Amino acid sequence: QLQIVESVGGLVQPGGSLTVSCAASGFSLDYYTIGWFRQAPGKEREGLSCINTRGTSIEYADSVKGRFTISRDNAKNMAYLQMNGLKPEDTGVYYCAADPYIYRTCALIQANFDSWGQGTQVTVSS
Repeated sequence: QLQIVESVGGLVQPGGSLTVSCAASGFSLDYYTIGWFRQAPGKEREGLSCINTRGTSIEYADSVKGRFTISRDNAKNMAYLQMNGLKPEDTGVYYCAADPYIYRTCALIQANFDSWGQGTQVTVSS
């Protein structure tokens, strides 16, 4: 059974940093494109970043570009989202998802991601 589990998020002060991770079980992440998504209160879920299977293609949403860094460790079957310079508008539930296709260039198309974690709450507030 394919399963993705995100690490516990937390409460962070504005300007702070937090890294969330996701661990896969039941399948190897080697063959999956990884995406991170966020759903803010009262808003639709949005794509934040993706990384292809080899890590040669990385994309970021404009809202997080320059502040967030996506990475993956296929040997550990894990992926990460490092978040710096956090803002109150970064508050939301963060989801890790896996897309079973191999791309030269990844894309944040939610419908392509068929395995999702349960989400982890990140709150940015003073």
